Amino acid sequence: MIVGKASWFFENEPVIIATGVTGGPFEKNGKLAEDFDLLYDDLWMGEDSYEKAHRLLIDEACRIALEKAELTKEQVNFMIAGDLINQITPTSFAARSLAVPYFGIFGACSTSMEGLALASFLINGDGADYIVTGSASHNAAAERQFRYPTEYGGQKPPTAQWTVTGAGYAIIAKQNEKYSEKPKITAATIGKVIDMGLSDPFNMGGAMAPAAADTIETHFEETGRNHEYYDLIVTGDLGKIGRATVLDLLHSKGIHIPEEKFLDCGLMLYKEEQPVQAGASGAASSATVIYGHLLKQMNYGFYKKILCVATGALLSPMTVQQKETIPCIAHAVSIEKNS
Repeated sequence: MIVGKASWFFENEPVIIATGVTGGPFEKNGKLAEDFDLLYDDLWMGEDSYEKAHRLLIDEACRIALEKAELTKEQVNFMIAGDLINQITPTSFAARSLAVPYFGIFGACSTSMEGLALASFLINGDGADYIVTGSASHNAAAERQFRYPTEYGGQKPPTAQWTVTGAGYAIIAKQNEKYSEKPKITAATIGKVIDMGLSDPFNMGGAMAPAAADTIETHFEETGRNHEYYDLIVTGDLGKIGRATVLDLLHSKGIHIPEEKFLDCGLMLYKEEQPVQAGASGAASSATVIYGHLLKQMNYGFYKKILCVATGALLSPMTVQQKETIPCIAHAVSIEKNS
């Protein structure tokens, strides 16, 4: 059911029945290493290109999720997923291996929640029985596309963020007695593109913050909920700069979310001594933290209601070279658990 202009309530409450989360060597040394299902020791992962390694992260995340769900790929109706690389080829090549009907989507780092919202809409409307959805990124592949190859050793400013090497995928299914204890998706708010005129590709958090604030405000207005409804509100990869900016923007609108209730995936992945400047970024940032760490926390009873707001900067190498500003977007999905 649509409420307002941009939000959905899912009356049939689709559920997340299983997840698969993979990562690279930097994530293996991070704070949330125990919440990954599979971690690699190097960025090559036995492949002969970083892009093939990127695809492998997706292949393995999907395989793990299906195994946990005790499903075969033949039982899956659709795959809804994407990444950051040109024409989302790592995801498309992984979809070739999975061989299920495929929606390739691009929302940059907001792709994880874009996919979850769309999957939930289809399941809620009886448009599918099982959907696999997620997103991924690879540090070396993304860095050489959007900035400079890591081999150059280029210096980065304090506002820059570290692209996550990883993939986070989930299996979404219809609510039934078998899955009654699984986390359920109750609502989603689809963001609109917002461009405040920033053009620095090394300050993604600052560029994406207005989109995150707008989507959170819209979600509260259209659903009738507020921050008190949720145990936690988490953004995708705003980092230090973007998180602080969102809090300021929301405060200016009279929305006062306690700082301890407002976290960012990009600030949760890595240790203080890891050189990530302003935090983590990439399409795997929200996907790995939400589908790995936070869903485990829900299962342990730490959280019952989480609003997940994945953010994305919709730029390309071409637009950066042409000195365009950076349009951004954020999508919010409400995940809840009864016990």
